[in-house]
Formats: sequence, structure tokens, C-alpha cells
Amino acid sequence: MKLRMKALSVHLLTATGAVLSMLALLAAANAQWSNMFLWLVIALIVDGVDGPLARRYQVKLNWPTYDGVLMDLIIDYLTYVFIPAYALFMSGLLPGWTGWIAIIAITYGSVIYFADTRMKTKDNSFAGFPACWNMVVLVLFALKPNFWIILLIVVALAATMFSNVKFIHPVRTERWRWISLPVCAAWVAFAVWAVMDDFHADSVARWGLLLTSLWLMFAGLAQQLTERRG
Repeated sequence: MKLRMKALSVHLLTATGAVLSMLALLAAANAQWSNMFLWLVIALIVDGVDGPLARRYQVKLNWPTYDGVLMDLIIDYLTYVFIPAYALFMSGLLPGWTGWIAIIAITYGSVIYFADTRMKTKDNSFAGFPACWNMVVLVLFALKPNFWIILLIVVALAATMFSNVKFIHPVRTERWRWISLPVCAAWVAFAVWAVMDDFHADSVARWGLLLTSLWLMFAGLAQQLTERRG
């Protein structure tokens, strides 16, 4: 019975992401971008914790009434895709038609990617960019590059979702995890720092976000290029 209750608790933890997404959306509707990203970062932490807990307590076996995978996908689409796309469009970082291209590419491409049964690789990485737009948009808010650069990044990543380019899962991809996991933790710390600084232009957190993002973005490709061929 204790194991069943622990499995149920994991489902209930996952479900808190729905509340966090609503809080983020309310902040976004009032252009309170720092507050919005704070809720999204908390949702990201919950998403990073509930997976290992679900595997540890075997939620499919011990509480099969709820489909944790489906619940996770619903919440991930809100927190990873929909709300960040809205923020990118409404923030003014992408003016005019560029904003429309970005939100269409992000929302349309991501929903197809989420439904793709080939999105996971054998080593628990992702085939194609895993639609982590919450992380990408947060970094764009922090760095505020030229809108052409933003548009290029969005279009390139959206296209990569439909490729076999490998992207690591910092928790589940075993190769180089001893680097990837601390880098991911550092990214979260820099993200919170940047948010608390209200994305100040002189914040050191901006460069910490850039460096950690480069690792998380390209470590999978580096693995792909250096893996041994059978």
C-alpha cells in the first residue's frame, strides 16, 4: 500500500505542472516576463524530478489508473511550447511578420514532434530538437540578440525537430552524464539568477546561460559524431 501511495504521489506531483503553467500564463498576460519564467523554471524542475521518481516507484505498475506519460505531455506542451511561444511573440523581440513565423513554427512543429513515436533514441536521448522552447526563449530574453538572429535560431531548431540530429537528455543519457547533469543544474541556477535580476544587461548570469546552453544544445551532436560504428 505504501508503494501504491508513493506512485500516486508522483502522479500528483506531475499534475502540479498544470497549476504552474496557469500561473506562468497569468504572468505572461500581464507582461510580467520574469515572473512567468520563474514559474516555468519551477515547472522545469518538477518535470526533471518526476521522471526518476516515476521509474523508481513504477507508477505504471503501482498506479496504472492515471497515464503519467499523457499527463506529462499535456503539461510539457503548455510549459515547454505554448507559453514560451506566446511570450516570444508578445515581448516585441520579433517584430511584425517575424513573430508570426516564429509562433507558427514553434507551436505547429512541436505538436507534431510530441506525437512522433520516434522522438527517443536507444540511449534515451532525443532524435531532433526536443521542443525545449522554454529554455531557448529564456536565453533569448536574457541575451536579446538581433531579431534576425532570433528568427534564424527558431527556424533552425524547428527544422531540426524533424531530423535525426541527436540531443541529450541530461538525466537519462548516460554518456557524459557526469558533465551534462551538473551543467543542467548550473543552467537552472543561472536561469533563476537571470530571472531574479529581471534579465539585467550587465548580469553575469547571461553568459552562464549561454555557455551551459551551448553544451546542452551540442553535446548530443558531439556524441553522434564520435560514437563508434558497428
